[in-house]
Amino acid sequence: MKKIVHPYIPNSVPAVQEAMLKEIGANSIDELFDCIPEEIRFKGKLNVPRALSSEYELRRHVDSMLNRNVSCEEYISFLGAGCYQHHVPAVCEEIAGRSEFLTAYAGEPYEDHGRFMSLFEYTSMMAELLDVDVVNVPTYSWGQASATSLRMAGRITKRDVVLVASNVSPERYKIMKNYCGDVMTMLMVATDDKGLIDIQDLKNKLDEGVAGLYFENPSYHGVLETQAREIADLLHENGSLMMVGVDPTSLGVIAPPSSYGADIITGDVQALGNHMNYGGGMGGFIASDDREEIVMEYPSRLFGIAPTSKKGELGFGDVAYDRTSFGVRENGKEFVGTHAALHGIVAGVYLALMGPQGMVDLGQSILKKSHYAAKCMGALEGVKLCYPETPHFKEFAVDFSDTGMTVQSINQKLLEQGIFGGVDLSSDFPYMGQSALYCVTEVQTKASIDRLIEALQTILKGCEA
Repeated sequence: MKKIVHPYIPNSVPAVQEAMLKEIGANSIDELFDCIPEEIRFKGKLNVPRALSSEYELRRHVDSMLNRNVSCEEYISFLGAGCYQHHVPAVCEEIAGRSEFLTAYAGEPYEDHGRFMSLFEYTSMMAELLDVDVVNVPTYSWGQASATSLRMAGRITKRDVVLVASNVSPERYKIMKNYCGDVMTMLMVATDDKGLIDIQDLKNKLDEGVAGLYFENPSYHGVLETQAREIADLLHENGSLMMVGVDPTSLGVIAPPSSYGADIITGDVQALGNHMNYGGGMGGFIASDDREEIVMEYPSRLFGIAPTSKKGELGFGDVAYDRTSFGVRENGKEFVGTHAALHGIVAGVYLALMGPQGMVDLGQSILKKSHYAAKCMGALEGVKLCYPETPHFKEFAVDFSDTGMTVQSINQKLLEQGIFGGVDLSSDFPYMGQSALYCVTEVQTKASIDRLIEALQTILKGCEA
């Protein structure tokens, strides 16, 4: 059988392989696997496509696969649930594409051409938005940031029980459970029929072993927690901490968690100038005030300014570097590896471009459009809002149970009309029936929302017929 020289497989030229085998004293490649017992070796033929022998052929193959994809550029999207379609200003892409940032390991090049300053500026603007003193260089995602906040609470309070609201993101909850499961006990706190935390259930579960409570505001269902100050008071009276996950795009119109007693705040910078990237583009932030007992439990990089050896000069650099796994290695409280500093730099560009008034305008636009969409959907026959009496931001849950249709079937029919419907909640939240989570951001127009409503009317009428 003729051997194929693969352009993308090193040392696939037969003469090169023979020279390498001769150098190590082997007669064939099979000899390299003599240590594997004969009975467990695969004897058949692998069911894989034929090898692509040229760059042109490979490109055509990849293009044919990519052409089957349909993005939010072609379809109208009402998907959210943690990854959001927001407008990405051209300047964000321009800065992200600069070689001193784009080619860097973890967003941090080996030569400093402004990255310390860029990350300091990002953390400073995030701190202003969140009304806190300290913000980390972004970690992997919101889920990982929230999981870390629970571990931080455990180390700060020296307690090993954490409470988590039952209406948090299921995906983030899985990350937290995976991250904390072996060292902490996680208990769910129920939510009531308004989508808010059940205060009585919280009181029942608060005891001297509870390190803190984590909830999201807005919640995964878009609901705004109106009892946050009362929750904070209950936790602090118990010596527990309050960790709050927040969508930063809400903070131009909604008070930050620091204003109602949050000790540690987490979230994601994806919505701040970063593309969705097939569900990627994430960068989790952790924030707090400047309490030493909290700051010294951050596992991630922190950047600040300090005097240099030259009188009157200030420089940018790491804060308390020796608390990180970089500084103490195997004795680190948590491992910190390749994170999302590049997304943080992009978020800094976005915040600098928007400014305080821009974030207000963004929040107001999202509020108006999402409430218009919710009002229209709630008026459809057989459709009802899951939490009509509770304020919401950007996302809202809609119950289709009375229509006799499943969310899956509705979404399939919406796809046929060029629309991505809401995230199906029926599996993760079965008590909500056939409900879907719809998301409306500033990129949706009144026309696109009206098109969704018309499409749903047609689909539901077809079901009746």
